[in-house]
Amino acid sequence: MSRPYEDNPENSHEGEAENVSGAEAQVIPLHGPGREKPDPAAQADRDLRESDEAQERLDQERRVDAPVVEFPGAARVAPARTRPADTELLPASLRTALGFLRDRLTGDYTVDEFGFDAELTETLLLPPLRALYEKWFRVDTFGVENLPTDGGALLVSNHSGTLPLDALMTAVAVHDHVPGGRHLRGLGADLVFQVPLVGSFARKSGQTLACNADAERLLRKGELVGVWPEGFKGIGKPFSSRYKLQRFGRGGFVSAALRTGVPIIPVSVIGAEEIYPKLGEIKLLARVLGLPYFPVTPFFPLLGPLGAVPLPTKWSIEFGEPIRTDTYDADAVDDPMLVFTLTDQVRESIQQSLYKRLSQRKSVFKG
Repeated sequence: MSRPYEDNPENSHEGEAENVSGAEAQVIPLHGPGREKPDPAAQADRDLRESDEAQERLDQERRVDAPVVEFPGAARVAPARTRPADTELLPASLRTALGFLRDRLTGDYTVDEFGFDAELTETLLLPPLRALYEKWFRVDTFGVENLPTDGGALLVSNHSGTLPLDALMTAVAVHDHVPGGRHLRGLGADLVFQVPLVGSFARKSGQTLACNADAERLLRKGELVGVWPEGFKGIGKPFSSRYKLQRFGRGGFVSAALRTGVPIIPVSVIGAEEIYPKLGEIKLLARVLGLPYFPVTPFFPLLGPLGAVPLPTKWSIEFGEPIRTDTYDADAVDDPMLVFTLTDQVRESIQQSLYKRLSQRKSVFKG
C-alpha cells in the first residue's frame, strides 16, 4: 500500500492539522527564537540580586519609620561635653564632683588675681557651710532686696561668736539669696592668712587682706565686699557684752566706699553671740600661741574638741537699707568729719537693727 505523505514532512503536518475538527492549528516550536531555555546559573544569580534589592528596600523603610533608640553603650563614643544627656542618669551631686575632679586633673579652672577659686568654693566649701546655715543655725534672712544684683557694694556687719562663723554664714546668705549666686569677698585680718591651712582656704574662697587698696580694687571690679570693723574686739568680747558694738576704728571702710562711689549696706547678725559663750580667757596661753585671745567657755577647754562644737542657736541676718556715697564730691574722702559722720551712721544703723531683732526674739534656740 502506498503512503503518499511519508516522503514529505510538510504534507504530514498539514494532514494532522486537517484531522483536528477540520481547523488549521499553528505549530510553535518549543525552542524557537526568543523562547530559548534559560541558563539555571544565570537565573539563580538574577533571583538572588532581586531578593537582595527587595530586602534592602525593606530595611530602608524600617529605618525611616522606626524610632531611633540610642543604646547606653553608644554614649561612650562621644566626649561627655558634647553629649550632655549621657550623664543625666547620674545624681547632680555626683556629676558636679566628677566635673570638679576632671577640671582639677586637666587644669581647666580659673583663679583671679586675689587667689579666688569660684569652682572650688562652690563645690567643696559652700556645701558644708550651707548645711550649718540651713540645718544647724536655721538662718532667717531679711532685706535681701537691698543687695544689688550687679555692681559693687560694701557690706558692713557686726562681729561676734569667738570664732568668725558669722562672716561665713553671711557669705552663704549672699550667695544663695542674690540672683546669679554672687560671692561675698570678705576682708580679713592678717592672722587669718598666717595660719597655714586656714589662710590657703581663705584665699581660695575669695577673702583678702583688710586694706583699702584691695578693698577699692574689688569694689571697682563690681564685687560685693564684706568688712567687720569690730575685728577681734568684736568676736572676742565677753558674753556679758553681747550685742554691744565695739569701736569701728577710724572709718577706713567709709573712705574706700567714697573713693569708689558704691553704696554701704549695714548688716546685723543675731544668734552668733551665743554659739560659744565666752566666760573668760587665758592670756598667757594666748601669747604663747600668738593668738589675740584664748577663750574659756562652759564647754571649752573642759570638753576638749567637743567643746568646739557650736551651740545650735537660731540666727537671723538682716541687710539694711543702702547708704549712698555717689552723691558726694570726689574730694569728700579728705573730709575727716564726713568720714566720721558716715562711720557713726553705719554703726548706729546696725546697733538699732540688733536691738529691734532682739526685742522680737523669744528664745535663743527657737528664735
